[in-house]
Amino acid sequence: VLSASGLAGLLSQLPGGELLDTIRSKRALIVVGVTMVAISAIIITVQPSFPLVFTGMMLQGITGGFLGPAIAAISLGLVGHAALPERLGRNQRFASAGGLVAAAVIGLIGYFLSYQAIFLTVAALIPPLFVALARIRADDIHFGRACGAPHHHMSSQPARASLRSLWKSSGLLTFATCLFLFQLANASILPLVAEALVYQEERRSSLIVSAMIILPQIIVALMAPWVGQWAKSWGRRPLLLIGFGALSIRALLFASVINPPLVVGFQLLDGVTGAVVGVLTPLVIADVTSGTGRFNLAQGIIGTASGIGASLSTTLFGLVAVSFGRTAVFLSIASVALLAALILWFLMPETRPSTKQ
Repeated sequence: VLSASGLAGLLSQLPGGELLDTIRSKRALIVVGVTMVAISAIIITVQPSFPLVFTGMMLQGITGGFLGPAIAAISLGLVGHAALPERLGRNQRFASAGGLVAAAVIGLIGYFLSYQAIFLTVAALIPPLFVALARIRADDIHFGRACGAPHHHMSSQPARASLRSLWKSSGLLTFATCLFLFQLANASILPLVAEALVYQEERRSSLIVSAMIILPQIIVALMAPWVGQWAKSWGRRPLLLIGFGALSIRALLFASVINPPLVVGFQLLDGVTGAVVGVLTPLVIADVTSGTGRFNLAQGIIGTASGIGASLSTTLFGLVAVSFGRTAVFLSIASVALLAALILWFLMPETRPSTKQ
């Protein structure tokens, strides 16, 4: 069921991006998406049979192709390209904070009430989301600006670049390659560390893994707005190199030692990486697709590349771990992360728009 849901999310990236570039009401798509999530949660609560749960999780997976990108599109439509870095930084802060609060609340509900109550809580969070969404006025979301279209102040349907020109964009394809390698390296680190802790019969392994998930999110929430500001003053490429470099260093540290207190400290680097990649991914996409009218489809391309990398990661490096051991697998992960950083360094241009008038 989880694999099918993940596959649905992967396959929905490109159609979701094309839909976001075409449809005017981005808010309506968010309403549809969160309603699908609520229906999925209610199905699992009321009738948790395999066919219905499978259907519900497929619905939830499909929303991955347009819910997150819709937030980025609305942000671009609201504030424009020049103010987008700061806006994305604030978005990432609230997303991380919301994830932490939701994890705590849902964990307490599951502990004190029941497993089913968790899914009812998910459904109960939808009406407050609608209230927040209603506070965004539709007229403030400029359609042409929200898809990076040229001459977006015109009232008619904005012109859009051809699909062929998008696939020929060296900046976009290089960035997609970098993020594919990044996710290929990053996605398997936490499962492999958790496995190593359990293998060592570490009694606090569940607590340590929880800390490894929670603490980096706190770092993301603290850093993300600063990343948005630095991206505007420093440029995108230096920050991306810091984020990718932190991943390489983290993998090397895990290759050298699996000591619980140190492991939690090493994992804080994931917060640095998460803040940088979370803020800069939609920002770089907006940079390289400015004037094309294909911002959201490009988000789908990048999302597909990242999703394929993440899907392959656990299988590939799981086989390496079984065959060659813990040190070899983390050195392999570090090598892939380093390759991504080198491609970024030598082939990825700086995408920050020139400030010269």
